[in-house]
Amino acid sequence: MNMIVCCKQVIDPEAPPASFKVDSSTNKVVPPPGVPPVISPFDEQAIEAALRIKDAKGGKVTALSLGTKLLRDVVKKPLSMGADELVLLEDDAFADGDSWSTAYALAMAIKKIGDYDIIFCGRQAADWDTGQVGSGIAEILGIPSLTLAKKIEVGDGKARVERLTADGYEVVEVNLPALITVTNELGEARYPTIKGIMAAKRKEPVVWKPADIGADTAKIGTAGRRTKVIKLFQPVIESKCEIIGGDNPEDVAAKLVLKLREAKII
Repeated sequence: MNMIVCCKQVIDPEAPPASFKVDSSTNKVVPPPGVPPVISPFDEQAIEAALRIKDAKGGKVTALSLGTKLLRDVVKKPLSMGADELVLLEDDAFADGDSWSTAYALAMAIKKIGDYDIIFCGRQAADWDTGQVGSGIAEILGIPSLTLAKKIEVGDGKARVERLTADGYEVVEVNLPALITVTNELGEARYPTIKGIMAAKRKEPVVWKPADIGADTAKIGTAGRRTKVIKLFQPVIESKCEIIGGDNPEDVAAKLVLKLREAKII
């Protein structure tokens, strides 16, 4: 069972909200000072899904990540969790892509990797939250895709997937190879072991440039964007509080009702 897991380095979503800044001139988020990036938590669960299958059936897990200025201590986390190989698409040409250009680059890398049974992605990235890249990869590769998987079982060349829905889940069976996006209902991702961390430090990733994967440079990064960010901003949330006093609880309640009626809430 050969599995590929797409992982993204993102700004830590657990960083204090006050630390996030937006550069309105470039429509980009300014990385919070002193807050290191992390692997998108949804992608960690995709890694966990692959590792559970590896534990049960054996096989190989290859982590694949795209970006610029990728921190090795961050992107090596899949290796420390138990993945076998790490491939990085790292070049300035990959920068500032949208969902389509990112999906194209990852699909080209997957073609170069070659033999695979399942491609795993997180349900969405923890920064842009679009949830489009996984389905885009499947479309480009011409393979079936299933989204929002909370449980995956494999056997006889097929995957049986419990797929999350608005009112529960549905069970879907798909022939392999296929792409599956994993939702957080899968459960907590495993912690790296000391042995895994030490092994990851010793293992060097494979680094590919656009030419290495045969990518058309007009289809990757900024050049390949099919969408444009018109405006990126932090919402302003304003609120005010009015304390209603009175001689006794009944008086306070009566005044509160009057205020709510004035505001047309009741």
